[in-house]
Amino acid sequence: MTADRRDASDIARLLRPFWRDGRIVRWPARAGRRRLILEEAVRALPMGTRMPEADVDTRLGEIWPDYCLLRRALVDEELLNRKVGIYWRVG
Repeated sequence: MTADRRDASDIARLLRPFWRDGRIVRWPARAGRRRLILEEAVRALPMGTRMPEADVDTRLGEIWPDYCLLRRALVDEELLNRKVGIYWRVG
């Protein structure tokens, strides 16, 4: 079942062990749950704004201490794009 097929209560239930008060509290081992966390985390970045890596790292660092892992995962999942040190939100 994909994230867009789940209703809000299902998503909240699946996120609960990993996401609290706008922060990641535990990194999920399962790819599907990781995707849900990443979809939630990318909301910290404004849509349609290009940002330097340092600004992205600052915002992501507020969500998870290993902001580099988070940034790479967002790029790998195609929720964030980058070109020459500039990042922008895709999803």
